[in-house]
Amino acid sequence: MKKHLLEIDSVQKSFDNKNILSDVCLKCETKDIIGLLGRNGSGKSTLLKIIFGIISADFKFVRIDGSVKTKTKDLFNEISYLPQENCIPNGFTVKKTIELSVSKDRISEFYADEMIGRMLDKKVSHLSGGELRYLEIKIILDNSSKFVLLDEPYNGLSPLMVEKVN
Repeated sequence: MKKHLLEIDSVQKSFDNKNILSDVCLKCETKDIIGLLGRNGSGKSTLLKIIFGIISADFKFVRIDGSVKTKTKDLFNEISYLPQENCIPNGFTVKKTIELSVSKDRISEFYADEMIGRMLDKKVSHLSGGELRYLEIKIILDNSSKFVLLDEPYNGLSPLMVEKVN
């Protein structure tokens, strides 16, 4: 499998004349797992949203495989983002969510996951916080993006679910 390279350079963001992010640089290849550590409010989520393109930056430079990406739409096929807030509509069943999110040729493999199998007929609104987070992570890791940004991925997960995600 070919390795891909994501480079983030010179990210700057301020709110109300207060610098939140200043000259942030990041470089990673596919298969790398990188964690961002910092205090609450230090800008970790803001950085992920800037990289993904849903928050504007005062300045940012993004390259994927050496190609500069200046428009958010150019990033959507190459980077996926899972926010820390729940993102699946509560009215959906787990089965419907999977059918809408996972390619048809991968659904049976997806259903083979024991934890997923136990919740297939539940509505999303009836899942525990950990079950919902597990489902969201499974779905986002199943897509074809080169890079995945996970914001607070372990929130609400039991140690068993954390182990399965890892």
